[in-house]
Amino acid sequence: MNNGRTNGSRNGNGRPSHPSRNTHKAVILAGGRGTRLAPYTSILPKPLMPVGDRAILEIVVDQLVRHEFHDIALSVGYLSHLIRAVFDHRAHTEALITYVQEEKALGTAGPLRLIQGLDETFLAMNGDVLTTLDYRALVRHHHESGNLLTIATHERRVKIDYGVLYLDGVASRSGRVQAYEEKPEITSLVSMGVYVVEPEALVHIPDDTYFDIPDLVQCLLAAGSPVGAFTYDGLWFDIGRKDDYELAVATWERDGSEMSPVRDHEALV
Repeated sequence: MNNGRTNGSRNGNGRPSHPSRNTHKAVILAGGRGTRLAPYTSILPKPLMPVGDRAILEIVVDQLVRHEFHDIALSVGYLSHLIRAVFDHRAHTEALITYVQEEKALGTAGPLRLIQGLDETFLAMNGDVLTTLDYRALVRHHHESGNLLTIATHERRVKIDYGVLYLDGVASRSGRVQAYEEKPEITSLVSMGVYVVEPEALVHIPDDTYFDIPDLVQCLLAAGSPVGAFTYDGLWFDIGRKDDYELAVATWERDGSEMSPVRDHEALV
Protein backbone atom coordinates (compact mmCIF):
# COMPACT_ATOMS: atom_id res chain seq x y z
CA MET A 1 0.00 0.00 0.00
CA ASN A 2 1.26 3.48 -0.78
CA ASN A 3 2.59 5.12 2.38
CA GLY A 4 1.24 8.52 1.48
CA ARG A 5 4.31 9.91 -0.27
CA THR A 6 3.38 11.76 -3.41
CA ASN A 7 5.02 12.86 -6.61
CA GLY A 8 4.66 16.52 -7.52
CA SER A 9 3.85 17.78 -10.99
CA ARG A 10 6.75 19.45 -12.73
CA ASN A 11 7.07 22.68 -14.60
CA GLY A 12 8.78 23.26 -17.92
CA ASN A 13 12.22 23.32 -16.23
CA GLY A 14 11.71 19.86 -14.78
CA ARG A 15 11.39 21.17 -11.20
CA PRO A 16 8.36 20.67 -8.95
CA SER A 17 5.88 23.51 -9.27
CA HIS A 18 5.51 25.23 -5.87
CA PRO A 19 3.01 28.09 -5.67
CA SER A 20 4.43 31.12 -3.93
CA ARG A 21 1.16 32.39 -2.45
CA ASN A 22 -0.97 31.11 0.40
CA THR A 23 -2.78 28.02 -0.76
CA HIS A 24 -5.88 25.99 -0.03
CA LYS A 25 -5.80 22.18 -0.16
CA ALA A 26 -8.06 20.09 -2.40
CA VAL A 27 -8.26 16.34 -2.84
CA ILE A 28 -9.69 14.93 -6.07
CA LEU A 29 -10.84 11.32 -5.84
CA ALA A 30 -9.99 9.89 -9.27
CA GLY A 31 -9.36 6.20 -8.62
CA GLY A 32 -12.70 4.59 -9.53
CA ARG A 33 -13.38 2.27 -12.46
CA GLY A 34 -16.41 4.16 -13.76
CA THR A 35 -18.47 1.07 -14.48
CA ARG A 36 -21.63 3.09 -15.17
CA LEU A 37 -19.88 4.66 -18.17
CA ALA A 38 -18.76 1.36 -19.71
CA PRO A 39 -17.66 0.65 -22.38
CA TYR A 40 -16.04 4.13 -22.60
CA THR A 41 -14.14 3.57 -19.37
CA SER A 42 -12.54 0.35 -20.62
CA ILE A 43 -10.15 2.66 -22.48
CA LEU A 44 -10.06 5.83 -20.36
CA PRO A 45 -10.44 6.39 -16.63
CA LYS A 46 -13.64 8.29 -15.98
CA PRO A 47 -11.93 11.59 -15.00
CA LEU A 48 -10.26 11.70 -18.43
CA MET A 49 -13.50 11.45 -20.39
CA PRO A 50 -13.47 14.35 -22.86
CA VAL A 51 -15.75 17.37 -22.64
CA GLY A 52 -15.01 19.64 -25.56
CA ASP A 53 -11.29 19.46 -26.26
CA ARG A 54 -10.22 18.72 -22.69
CA ALA A 55 -10.60 16.01 -20.10
CA ILE A 56 -13.05 16.49 -17.23
CA LEU A 57 -10.18 16.38 -14.74
CA GLU A 58 -8.30 19.16 -16.52
CA ILE A 59 -11.38 21.38 -16.29
CA VAL A 60 -11.81 20.59 -12.60
CA VAL A 61 -8.17 21.37 -11.79
CA ASP A 62 -8.35 24.71 -13.62
CA GLN A 63 -11.54 25.61 -11.77
CA LEU A 64 -9.93 24.85 -8.42
CA VAL A 65 -6.87 26.94 -9.26
CA ARG A 66 -9.07 29.91 -10.14
CA HIS A 67 -10.67 29.53 -6.71
CA GLU A 68 -7.27 29.65 -5.03
CA PHE A 69 -6.80 25.93 -4.43
CA HIS A 70 -3.14 25.68 -5.40
CA ASP A 71 -2.29 22.47 -3.52
CA ILE A 72 -4.13 19.61 -5.23
CA ALA A 73 -3.76 15.92 -4.41
CA LEU A 74 -5.03 13.34 -6.89
CA SER A 75 -6.01 9.96 -5.48
CA VAL A 76 -5.58 7.61 -8.44
CA GLY A 77 -6.03 3.91 -9.07
CA TYR A 78 -7.59 2.51 -12.24
CA LEU A 79 -5.53 3.41 -15.35
CA SER A 80 -3.64 5.91 -13.20
CA HIS A 81 -0.70 6.04 -15.62
CA LEU A 82 -2.94 7.87 -18.09
CA ILE A 83 -3.92 10.50 -15.51
CA ARG A 84 -0.28 10.98 -14.54
CA ALA A 85 0.69 11.33 -18.20
CA VAL A 86 -1.83 14.14 -18.75
CA PHE A 87 -0.60 16.26 -15.83
CA ASP A 88 3.09 15.36 -15.91
CA HIS A 89 3.27 16.65 -19.48
CA ARG A 90 1.28 19.77 -18.77
CA ALA A 91 3.01 22.86 -17.38
CA HIS A 92 0.90 24.12 -14.48
CA THR A 93 2.93 26.70 -12.59
CA GLU A 94 -0.04 27.82 -10.46
CA ALA A 95 -0.62 24.51 -8.69
CA LEU A 96 1.34 21.81 -6.93
CA ILE A 97 -0.22 18.54 -8.10
CA THR A 98 0.64 15.40 -6.18
CA TYR A 99 -0.53 11.80 -6.38
CA VAL A 100 -1.50 9.02 -4.03
CA GLN A 101 -1.78 5.58 -5.62
CA GLU A 102 -4.58 3.27 -4.47
CA GLU A 103 -3.21 -0.26 -4.73
CA LYS A 104 -6.73 -1.56 -4.17
CA ALA A 105 -10.19 0.02 -4.22
CA LEU A 106 -10.68 2.09 -1.05
CA GLY A 107 -13.98 3.83 -1.76
CA THR A 108 -14.45 7.59 -1.65
CA ALA A 109 -13.27 8.17 1.94
CA GLY A 110 -10.60 5.49 2.38
CA PRO A 111 -7.97 7.26 0.23
CA LEU A 112 -8.04 10.30 2.51
CA ARG A 113 -6.03 8.31 5.08
CA LEU A 114 -3.19 7.98 2.56
CA ILE A 115 -2.76 11.69 1.88
CA GLN A 116 -0.21 13.62 3.89
CA GLY A 117 -0.71 17.22 4.97
CA LEU A 118 -4.46 17.13 5.65
CA ASP A 119 -3.99 19.03 8.90
CA GLU A 120 -6.28 21.94 8.04
CA THR A 121 -9.71 22.37 6.47
CA PHE A 122 -9.67 20.86 2.97
CA LEU A 123 -11.96 20.33 0.00
CA ALA A 124 -12.59 16.77 -1.21
CA MET A 125 -14.45 15.99 -4.41
CA ASN A 126 -15.09 13.24 -6.90
CA GLY A 127 -13.09 13.48 -10.10
CA ASP A 128 -16.16 13.18 -12.32
CA VAL A 129 -18.02 16.32 -11.18
CA LEU A 130 -18.60 19.30 -13.45
CA THR A 131 -20.25 22.25 -11.75
CA THR A 132 -20.22 26.03 -11.54
CA LEU A 133 -20.31 25.83 -7.74
CA ASP A 134 -18.34 28.58 -5.99
CA TYR A 135 -15.90 26.48 -3.96
CA ARG A 136 -14.81 29.48 -1.88
CA ALA A 137 -18.41 30.19 -0.88
CA LEU A 138 -18.77 26.54 0.12
CA VAL A 139 -15.70 26.75 2.36
CA ARG A 140 -16.90 30.03 3.91
CA HIS A 141 -20.27 28.47 4.71
CA HIS A 142 -18.50 25.49 6.26
CA HIS A 143 -16.45 27.68 8.59
CA GLU A 144 -19.40 29.89 9.52
CA SER A 145 -21.54 26.84 10.35
CA GLY A 146 -18.93 25.14 12.54
CA ASN A 147 -19.37 21.80 10.77
CA LEU A 148 -16.92 18.92 10.89
CA LEU A 149 -18.03 18.00 7.38
CA THR A 150 -20.16 19.95 4.90
CA ILE A 151 -21.81 18.32 1.89
CA ALA A 152 -22.57 20.34 -1.24
CA THR A 153 -26.12 19.40 -2.26
CA HIS A 154 -28.32 19.83 -5.28
CA GLU A 155 -32.04 19.40 -5.80
CA ARG A 156 -32.76 16.42 -8.04
CA ARG A 157 -36.15 15.58 -9.53
CA VAL A 158 -36.89 11.97 -10.39
CA LYS A 159 -39.99 11.10 -12.40
CA ILE A 160 -41.71 7.81 -11.69
CA ASP A 161 -43.09 6.42 -14.94
CA TYR A 162 -46.03 4.67 -13.29
CA GLY A 163 -49.23 5.60 -11.54
CA VAL A 164 -48.65 5.57 -7.78
CA LEU A 165 -51.37 4.27 -5.45
CA TYR A 166 -51.88 5.37 -1.85
CA LEU A 167 -53.81 2.75 0.14
CA ASP A 168 -55.49 2.90 3.52
CA GLY A 169 -53.55 1.42 6.42
CA VAL A 170 -49.83 1.70 6.98
CA ALA A 171 -49.02 -1.90 6.04
CA SER A 172 -51.85 -2.45 3.59
CA ARG A 173 -50.98 -4.00 0.22
CA SER A 174 -54.51 -4.80 -0.97
CA GLY A 175 -56.70 -2.26 0.77
CA ARG A 176 -58.89 0.55 -0.53
CA VAL A 177 -57.30 3.21 -2.70
CA GLN A 178 -57.21 6.57 -0.92
CA ALA A 179 -55.42 8.48 -3.68
CA TYR A 180 -53.94 7.94 -7.13
CA GLU A 181 -51.12 10.00 -8.62
CA GLU A 182 -50.10 9.55 -12.24
CA LYS A 183 -46.35 9.61 -12.91
CA PRO A 184 -45.35 11.84 -9.99
CA GLU A 185 -42.02 13.59 -9.58
CA ILE A 186 -40.06 13.09 -6.39
CA THR A 187 -37.77 15.93 -5.34
CA SER A 188 -34.82 15.26 -3.05
CA LEU A 189 -31.60 16.95 -2.02
CA VAL A 190 -28.68 14.79 -3.17
CA SER A 191 -24.94 14.93 -2.62
CA MET A 192 -22.99 16.63 -5.40
CA GLY A 193 -19.84 14.67 -4.58
CA VAL A 194 -18.13 17.80 -3.20
CA TYR A 195 -17.27 18.11 0.49
CA VAL A 196 -15.42 20.34 2.95
CA VAL A 197 -13.76 18.33 5.69
CA GLU A 198 -11.99 19.05 8.96
CA PRO A 199 -8.95 16.86 9.74
CA GLU A 200 -10.61 15.68 12.97
CA ALA A 201 -13.11 13.74 10.85
CA LEU A 202 -10.36 11.50 9.47
CA VAL A 203 -10.03 9.54 12.72
CA HIS A 204 -13.26 7.75 11.82
CA ILE A 205 -11.78 6.32 8.59
CA PRO A 206 -10.23 2.86 9.06
CA ASP A 207 -6.80 2.08 7.60
CA ASP A 208 -6.48 0.08 4.39
CA THR A 209 -10.22 -0.64 4.17
CA TYR A 210 -12.91 0.19 1.63
CA PHE A 211 -14.81 3.10 3.15
CA ASP A 212 -17.13 5.59 1.44
CA ILE A 213 -18.07 9.17 2.31
CA PRO A 214 -21.60 8.00 3.31
CA ASP A 215 -19.93 5.63 5.81
CA LEU A 216 -17.97 8.58 7.21
CA VAL A 217 -21.13 10.68 7.47
CA GLN A 218 -22.88 7.90 9.37
CA CYS A 219 -19.93 7.65 11.80
CA LEU A 220 -19.93 11.41 12.39
CA LEU A 221 -23.69 11.48 12.99
CA ALA A 222 -23.43 8.55 15.40
CA ALA A 223 -20.72 10.45 17.28
CA GLY A 224 -22.89 13.56 17.47
CA SER A 225 -20.51 15.59 15.30
CA PRO A 226 -21.97 18.45 13.23
CA VAL A 227 -22.52 17.56 9.57
CA GLY A 228 -24.01 20.27 7.37
CA ALA A 229 -25.27 20.89 3.87
CA PHE A 230 -24.72 23.69 1.37
CA THR A 231 -27.43 23.72 -1.28
CA TYR A 232 -26.47 24.91 -4.76
CA ASP A 233 -29.06 25.55 -7.47
CA GLY A 234 -26.71 26.16 -10.39
CA LEU A 235 -25.11 23.91 -12.95
CA TRP A 236 -24.07 20.42 -11.85
CA PHE A 237 -23.32 17.26 -13.81
CA ASP A 238 -22.55 13.88 -12.24
CA ILE A 239 -20.45 12.55 -15.11
CA GLY A 240 -20.65 9.05 -13.69
CA ARG A 241 -24.14 8.90 -15.18
CA LYS A 242 -24.27 8.39 -18.96
CA ASP A 243 -27.16 10.84 -19.39
CA ASP A 244 -25.36 13.58 -17.48
CA TYR A 245 -22.15 13.00 -19.41
CA GLU A 246 -23.94 13.36 -22.73
CA LEU A 247 -25.75 16.49 -21.49
CA ALA A 248 -22.46 18.02 -20.31
CA VAL A 249 -20.87 17.42 -23.71
CA ALA A 250 -23.90 18.90 -25.52
CA THR A 251 -23.92 21.96 -23.23
CA TRP A 252 -20.23 22.54 -23.87
CA GLU A 253 -20.66 22.24 -27.63
CA ARG A 254 -23.56 24.71 -27.65
CA ASP A 255 -21.81 27.28 -25.51
CA GLY A 256 -18.31 26.92 -26.89
CA SER A 257 -16.66 28.36 -23.75
CA GLU A 258 -15.28 27.23 -20.44
CA MET A 259 -17.40 25.92 -17.60
CA SER A 260 -16.22 28.20 -14.85
CA PRO A 261 -17.50 28.48 -11.27
CA VAL A 262 -17.33 32.24 -11.83
CA ARG A 263 -19.93 32.09 -14.56
CA ASP A 264 -23.20 30.20 -14.12
CA HIS A 265 -24.53 28.50 -17.26
CA GLU A 266 -27.75 27.20 -15.71
CA ALA A 267 -29.81 28.83 -18.45
CA LEU A 268 -28.15 26.63 -21.04
CA VAL A 269 -29.65 23.36 -19.85
